[in-house]
Amino acid sequence: MDVSVIIPVKNGEKFLEETLDSILKQSAIEKSLKIEICIYDDGSDDRTYDICQKYSERSDIPFVIERGETSKGVGFAKNQAIFLSTGKYLCFNDADDISGVERISEQFALAEKLNTDFIFIGCNFDRLPEDSTKRYTSWANSIQSNDEIKNQVYTSHGPTIVAPTWFISRKLFNFVGKFQDIQKTGYPEDLEFYYRCLDIASCEFSKVPKSLVTYRYHMECASFGVHENSIWNLRFSRLREKYLKKWESFTIWSVGKQGKRFFKCLNEEEKSKVRGFCDIDNNKIKRGIHEEFDEKTRKITHRIPINHIRDAIPPFVVCVKLDLTGGDLENIIAEQKWKENIDLVYFG
Repeated sequence: MDVSVIIPVKNGEKFLEETLDSILKQSAIEKSLKIEICIYDDGSDDRTYDICQKYSERSDIPFVIERGETSKGVGFAKNQAIFLSTGKYLCFNDADDISGVERISEQFALAEKLNTDFIFIGCNFDRLPEDSTKRYTSWANSIQSNDEIKNQVYTSHGPTIVAPTWFISRKLFNFVGKFQDIQKTGYPEDLEFYYRCLDIASCEFSKVPKSLVTYRYHMECASFGVHENSIWNLRFSRLREKYLKKWESFTIWSVGKQGKRFFKCLNEEEKSKVRGFCDIDNNKIKRGIHEEFDEKTRKITHRIPINHIRDAIPPFVVCVKLDLTGGDLENIIAEQKWKENIDLVYFG
């Protein structure tokens, strides 16, 4: 089998037929690629399982379907769907998203061109409704190079290759291991899995620079069930291991809400490494000092200087949203010739 389409689903009757129709219309089928559709129904109590069976009975493409009596969470459902599969590549397709007709053939062609064991491919995407998450969509679609994929992984709440566009080699999954499925809800299992893949030096990351997936935005989406603090803690822990433990000192770029939150999360050893805050807002810079107040002891525990960015010393943890400075952030970085992953890391 060339490609296994992995569909975990729970109560997906609202969008599932449109999703399955998009898979059955893939041009890869006409090109004689061997495709199977692997579905795990995670304890649905609507018509999800009946829809899957109906499509299975009328399709020339193999359907492999399994059903759980009770829900055990997104990570568990993804793992079960994968365990049902046999393909050389795993194409992830959420039950509410739509794959463009060329998706599988384009991603398969890129994977075969890369010709290595550990492959992690994505693509650009559209949002439905069209105007939802404009800033996020623009940022995610702008990331194309291998360096951007790997280095900007702390910038957003999710992976730099957006999960509904994932197309990976089975060998990569077998090597990395399954999605975290102990915690049923509230955990970012896709981000944690992605981090483990990033740690494999020989893993090839790439994207098809075309919009091949329609990524649906709605309040029932599983990502809304993930706690923001869980995502923050996972991102912060990785940043700590990859950067903060290795740096002798660093500067926090932004004395706003995000920068202050970041400082509060540091342990005492890390706080001692902070040279200061920096900013371009003159009102903040005029304060001169940021005072950290301990609510329990009712005392000021740290006094950290605030400097203009041009007077600050790298490396920086940049706690600024990339596209909300009117280009000032990017212009200063270019002017100073600071390099991402060396002089700075984004944590905006």
